[in-house]
Amino acid sequence: MEENLANRSHAELETALRDSSRVLQAMLATQLRSFDDHFQHLLNDSERTLQATFPGAFGELYTQNARAFRDLYSELRLYYRGANLHLEETLAEFWARLLERLFKQLHPQLLLPDDYLDCLGKQAEALRPFGEAPRELRLRATRAFVAARSFVQGLGVASDVVRKVAQVPLGPECSRAVMKLVYCAHCLGVPGARPCPDYCRNVLKGCLANQADLDAEWRNLLDSMVLITDKFWGTSGVESVIGSVHTWLAEAINALQDNRDTLTAKVIQGCGNPKVNPQGPGPEEKRRRGKLAPRERPPSGTLEKLVSEAKAQLRDVQDFWISLPGTLCSEKMALSTASDDRCWNGMARGRYLPEVMGDGLANQINNPEVEVDITKPDMTIRQQIMQLKIMTNRLRSAYNGNDVDFQDASDDGSGSGSGDGCLDDLCSRKVSRKSSSSRTPLTHALPGLSEQEGQKTSAASCPQPPTFLLPLLLFLALTVARPRWR
Repeated sequence: MEENLANRSHAELETALRDSSRVLQAMLATQLRSFDDHFQHLLNDSERTLQATFPGAFGELYTQNARAFRDLYSELRLYYRGANLHLEETLAEFWARLLERLFKQLHPQLLLPDDYLDCLGKQAEALRPFGEAPRELRLRATRAFVAARSFVQGLGVASDVVRKVAQVPLGPECSRAVMKLVYCAHCLGVPGARPCPDYCRNVLKGCLANQADLDAEWRNLLDSMVLITDKFWGTSGVESVIGSVHTWLAEAINALQDNRDTLTAKVIQGCGNPKVNPQGPGPEEKRRRGKLAPRERPPSGTLEKLVSEAKAQLRDVQDFWISLPGTLCSEKMALSTASDDRCWNGMARGRYLPEVMGDGLANQINNPEVEVDITKPDMTIRQQIMQLKIMTNRLRSAYNGNDVDFQDASDDGSGSGSGDGCLDDLCSRKVSRKSSSSRTPLTHALPGLSEQEGQKTSAASCPQPPTFLLPLLLFLALTVARPRWR
């Protein structure tokens, strides 16, 4: 009977934990999709504008190089999604390729072999053929893209941590303590007695001690995510830059056309006179192309709304891990309305006297309800604490405008380092669970405490009724007992 009730209460608590985790995961997933859709829309809209306006403005200068522009946008998408690309190098290679192609198109009457184009490329930094546009795009794009992708990545890592922690199994000591909390009153003939609130909190603080240790790094992550949204605004902000990549490309081509004669003279001075192409077109075919006047992209207001909602929701869940015991007790348990003489205190109907324990593993050393070995922290949760630290450091680097490496450092290779916030099937992979026998104490665990010290053998078992009542009470427990987790 006791084993069956322990299994039932174990399953009920794990279901309640998964339900609470699913609510948080759903919120984070919704936020991730909303921001990802918006950032992707900005970049796609910029490319559509380029494809619609550049052919009429620049003619063959664009149409013969359309693939180079498509490749640039593809690489920007890969970078945003977390690919191992260095954005500054990607942009530098694009400008180098574009200069070679456009210089040849602007001088079809000249023979320009590879060694001559190599010479052109070496002088490009000093000549600045595209004006200030490449430098401006490099500075602004690096800050904007790294801010956007780190924020989305943070949402993905947070969701991934919640998912993995929800899969951590409860220990046998917890199962017995929850069984005592929920069902033992039936065995003592007081089925109507509801658990005392402080009694419930002590039981769940012991059961969820490891989860509470996520609190500090969880708060650091959410604070860093709220802070990085400051980089979404201004001339180097996400909306201004990602949605306006085409404007810098247009400015660059305009500058090249404006500086064509001066650029040609300097290139000839530095690289020598190239040979004339006898089959090149005549002067009448070397007319200038048109110019495109870039227009600033007005803010849509969508990002402001998304950020406002995200900040409010992230602040609401900052204390998720340490408030979880109280939340489960108040929302899922049919508790007594007050700690009075009529609630179930684990031994009888009466007032619950022990003090409520603090949060986290170390504070459970004297928990009167759950036997917790504070020298053996759960390794899955410790790994997730490390993931939170890594992501927080990335966000702080992104806030300072530094490019960051989003290589996956998770224990099972899923989700937390994918760069796309777990929008694909990687996040559905199961986490391998380590048995308690394989867990080793961490260096910050309290030293010198053996497994036998501080054991509370009576805390996890029901008080015994008189033996002559046992058959009757067991029958009543089987027929009356039902799940107390709502």
